[in-house]
Amino acid sequence: MRFVDLVPALSPEALAVLGASGFVQPTPVQEATIPLFCGNKDVAVDACTGSGKTLAFVLPVVDRLRRLEAPLRINQVGAVIVSPTRELARQIFEVAQPFIATVAWLRALLLVGGSDPAVDVGSFKENGGHVLIGTPGRLDDIMQRCSTMDLRTVEVLVLDEADRLLDMGFKVQLDAIMQRLPRQRRTGLFSATQTEAVEALARAGLRNPVRVNVAVTQVQPPGVKSKKQSQGAEAASDATQRTPSTLHIQYILCEATQKLPQLVAFLQAKGAVTSLHSDSQGHQDKKVIVYFLTCACVDFVAAVLPRLSQCKGMTINALHGRMKQAARAATLAAFTEVPAGVLLCTDVAARGLDIPDVQWIVQFDPPQDPSAFVHRVGRTARMGRSGNAVVYLLPHEASYVDFLRVRKIPLQQAPLSQQLPDLQSALQRQSETDRLVMEAGTKAFVSYVRAYKEHHCKFIFRLQDLALGRLATAFALLRLPGMPEIKKGKGLEGFTPSAIDPDSVRFKDKAREKQRQVVLKQQQQRRQEEKVQRRQQRKQAVQPEEHLPAAKRRKQQDREDLLQLQDEYTLLRKVKKGKMSASEFDAATGLDF
Repeated sequence: MRFVDLVPALSPEALAVLGASGFVQPTPVQEATIPLFCGNKDVAVDACTGSGKTLAFVLPVVDRLRRLEAPLRINQVGAVIVSPTRELARQIFEVAQPFIATVAWLRALLLVGGSDPAVDVGSFKENGGHVLIGTPGRLDDIMQRCSTMDLRTVEVLVLDEADRLLDMGFKVQLDAIMQRLPRQRRTGLFSATQTEAVEALARAGLRNPVRVNVAVTQVQPPGVKSKKQSQGAEAASDATQRTPSTLHIQYILCEATQKLPQLVAFLQAKGAVTSLHSDSQGHQDKKVIVYFLTCACVDFVAAVLPRLSQCKGMTINALHGRMKQAARAATLAAFTEVPAGVLLCTDVAARGLDIPDVQWIVQFDPPQDPSAFVHRVGRTARMGRSGNAVVYLLPHEASYVDFLRVRKIPLQQAPLSQQLPDLQSALQRQSETDRLVMEAGTKAFVSYVRAYKEHHCKFIFRLQDLALGRLATAFALLRLPGMPEIKKGKGLEGFTPSAIDPDSVRFKDKAREKQRQVVLKQQQQRRQEEKVQRRQQRKQAVQPEEHLPAAKRRKQQDREDLLQLQDEYTLLRKVKKGKMSASEFDAATGLDF
């Protein structure tokens, strides 16, 4: 089937944009979803990542607004598309723009965090935003701030990556957004994994929805990934899998100290992963995305990798959620444009992003949430293309392979490379000579241990099974940090503290080292001042009252009584002279009771 054969038919303008972009035949999810969504049906779509879900809702949204009897006014909204991440929202915006441009009066507005909300409010008031595309927090914020925004005209609500929206804690914002929208609307839920939370959201926000489940069967030839939709029921069987049939996933069992050498060997040399589906020419001329458990782990590897002689000349970028929005956007754009390179990232880049020509996905660490595994590997083998992925597992994590197979994610074992480079001495030298690397390694170690402790698959990823000594060596630590997770002598084999004092390690960046020295002097001065202040406080402490003999106490009491009598006599003279009333005298002497 072709796009021109869909019923109800897409507009000629939309077909022209599709043709200019080289899209002739819809994917199974598009073939199943577009007619339903265009035909006034609510949909809950469950399809593997990379199957073309974005076009499956962008086309119906634009064509539905195109068919309105009258154009919307500048302050009216016709559609709201919600995405869990800024990067995915921006990608949806870019995909939708060519189709929106075919409607003269239609305007789209991207609303994501990382910028001044007042600018977004001003942009809406000045130019309008008939299609709002953004993240839940920013959408909710702008809807509250912009009193002129008319949401009564909303025709369509789309929740992309609905399971991730709920996992990231956006339920409050989603409820607030949905309560502002009219009930008479079309709603679409799109996700690669339909969870119980998504089911509950579908029951709350969709009216008699049609369930579209596009599965991949192992018996089908490569490139065919169907299954048809059914009303309120899912089509599933033992033969289905959760990943595209053109995606080949491997796993390697190795120690923590072997992970980085394995990655370097994979990027640098031939046959770093040797199996039926491995490359024989190495991977320096390919696009590779490497996923880590935490932001600090990304920062550590991004700091040490370019300094290794084996990685000279490689294009290496880092991306994680703690970076500023402008830096995140620039990094993603740079990696998208280059013909070959390495992107080190966290799960912030695991959902929905369509980065062209990604040949390999390397999961340096398995994800904390097992559902993210599918989304990570889904950055390759998209739209029927072939792709490869590999995950590094510690020896005690081997049962994770069986866990994934139960979830219909097939993996094949690949042997550890026999020619791993010896990187430990180079890493240790970097840590001992540059404080940037030393601090990055310590932060990465602490964040990794704490994230590992909170792993969703606790029966596989158990902190008590983690070899903390080897892990500390892998991060080139000079000393073990003080944290409750480290128990004395337990699991610390394989780690030898460095003879170098961590306090003596300086930043190679002279400006940063100068700033550190200023901070150290300020801290030293503050500690000295606090020491002097404590000494003075001890001197000024109230001394215990001296015990006087009885005779001295009587004399002291007599003196106090005489002074009090003189004061009362002075007040009495004021009364006699009319300078003080009797009541004031009583008050001054304490007789008014």
